[in-house]
Amino acid sequence: MTHRFAALLLLPALAACQADTSEPRVDAAHGMALFAQDCTACHGTDAMGGTGPDLTSISSRNGGTFPMTRVLGQIDGLGRHGDPEAVMPEFGAAGMGPTVVVEFEEGIGTPVPADLLALARYLESIQSDG
Repeated sequence: MTHRFAALLLLPALAACQADTSEPRVDAAHGMALFAQDCTACHGTDAMGGTGPDLTSISSRNGGTFPMTRVLGQIDGLGRHGDPEAVMPEFGAAGMGPTVVVEFEEGIGTPVPADLLALARYLESIQSDG
């Protein structure tokens, strides 16, 4: 077997070993898929309640502004870590993907798990007007 032929046989294996350099998805469409997978049991398929609170009125309950950092913290669950009274799971405890840096305050980058950000962006996108 020639070295050239052996190298051609190894190309697919080498390509499979390369690291994934694509950016993690943080868009609302990805967040919608995550919501369907992890949140509908409590918040309903329309996010309007079920056994959990209505997630389409977060902005209206906060003076018309979506409280992004507070929503991220609620989903992550770090603030209720170990609280036996907490009803909502700590999604951050299981990991929520690779981190991306987001600038919530000008000039200050904050690392946020990609799936956490995508889910919050989805919730922001479904806010009702009133």
